[in-house]
Amino acid sequence: MTQAKYLIAFDSTQQALRAEMLLDYAEVESDTRPTPREITAGCALSIEFPEGDLEKVQALFREEKVAIRGIFTYNGSAYEVVQ
Repeated sequence: MTQAKYLIAFDSTQQALRAEMLLDYAEVESDTRPTPREITAGCALSIEFPEGDLEKVQALFREEKVAIRGIFTYNGSAYEVVQ
């Protein structure tokens, strides 16, 4: 059984690249991928990460003041806002 994933959308490419660097440094497994059309965002890049790292990612982004559009999960038919 695969673990659920969360997707972070950003308003700018600069914030997406900064977040990617911070997640790598914090050793959070993540994948950068195109932002799905269903999620309106100002940036074409999103970052996917495992469900188990949600609290760690939220704390890191708060601490480092990373601006995000939102965190989403996919329920099988649509994306739902988590944060």
